[in-house]
Amino acid sequence: MRDAIIAQILEKKIIAIVRGLPEAQAVPLAGALLAGGIELIEVTFNQAAPDSFQCTAGAIAAIKAACGDKMRVGAGTVMTPAQLRLAHDAGAGFVISPNVDEAVIKETRALGLVSLPGCMTPSECAAAHSYGADFIKIFPAGVLGPGYFTALRAPLSHLKFLAVGGVDCANIPDFLRAGALGFGIGGSLVNKDWIAAGRFDLITAAAREYVRAANFA
Repeated sequence: MRDAIIAQILEKKIIAIVRGLPEAQAVPLAGALLAGGIELIEVTFNQAAPDSFQCTAGAIAAIKAACGDKMRVGAGTVMTPAQLRLAHDAGAGFVISPNVDEAVIKETRALGLVSLPGCMTPSECAAAHSYGADFIKIFPAGVLGPGYFTALRAPLSHLKFLAVGGVDCANIPDFLRAGALGFGIGGSLVNKDWIAAGRFDLITAAAREYVRAANFA
């Protein structure tokens, strides 16, 4: 499964970031994203609300049960081994974090999952890679800009970089030219107002635009 998910991230490029949605909304959202051509979804843990962790795991399990291998489901904002195990047991295939945590990265690999920790500095990127990270999530990419990716890749061209935070359809081509291999997209794609209104057609339309931007070449 690891190799298939890595290949899918490289091919499809877009990971939709889902925050704070119950199972009842997560499943139709996943269907809307699939209809728009997005096949990777990250369901995030809310670190400020530990009581919600089981709901996050439930959403991961529900999407996996409804979509099967058509949608690759991962867990986001994973910061502890306990959260990692919860995600694994729910069926997550990849794990994304906002930080570099040696124990989380190594346990992710030991469980056979794909590791995507968040980094900013060259030292963090190199450390994450040495711990076994499959991809390096540069965050916040929109603040740092495509030029930062170009500079990072000069000494670290052997790493696989993703851009997350402040990425949109307009700047995706610039990040691709700078060496980004994929993107995490949150509120501009998974719009909570659209979800609340039941306008999943708008999410499908936005997904198509992001897919088009990621394949501009």
